Amino acid sequence: MTTELVAMHMSDGIVNAPVSLAFGLVALVGLAICVARARRDLDDRTAPLAGLVAAFVFAVQMLNFPILPGVSGHLLGGALTAILVGPYVGALCVSIVLVLQALLFADGGLSALGTNITNMALIGTFVGFAVAVAMRPLARRSRFGLIATAFVAAWVNTVVASLGFVLEYALGGQGLALGTVFGLMAGFHALIGIGEGIITALTVGAVAAVRPDLVYLLRGERSALIVKESTPR
Repeated sequence: MTTELVAMHMSDGIVNAPVSLAFGLVALVGLAICVARARRDLDDRTAPLAGLVAAFVFAVQMLNFPILPGVSGHLLGGALTAILVGPYVGALCVSIVLVLQALLFADGGLSALGTNITNMALIGTFVGFAVAVAMRPLARRSRFGLIATAFVAAWVNTVVASLGFVLEYALGGQGLALGTVFGLMAGFHALIGIGEGIITALTVGAVAAVRPDLVYLLRGERSALIVKESTPR
């Protein structure tokens, strides 16, 4: 049970059926809202990038990086997708990845799909984007500021998403004391968040170095990154 609880992907049976069903409904409502709102964000720039981002998250989530003996982590992708394509499209990208992983690789149970989508695609993505928006003035100043923003947003996204797991376990889990679950999830994911932050920062920085106009977080006004790119040399 302990090894299962340090992994973000919930498997079948970790929480009871009523809680799984309840968060399945939460995921459906959340995704319906995202579909409706994503239509405003999808354009000639965002749509191709969304496909690339989803493919990247799917591929990178298959690679685990070691944290401690017996404990490994992988990219969640919430902050990454939100910064690049916006929170609504980003949540849909992560959800598609989670569905494919559950169906094709049994990574996360089908009955737990609602809880996994709620934690990683909804909570993680929107919390990560909220942090990025709060730090947007820094992100718009320079490429280093954007990289720092991406790192912090990804770290917070990882830790807060793990707390969604704790809440669900508190409502319908059995076997371990809630304090133990909280300590395992928050503690390990504080470490996993460092890896998440590094991957997110490097990826966002790479995109911004080539096409800063594609970074959703920088839209709305001409950032220093865009001005620098467009200035004749």
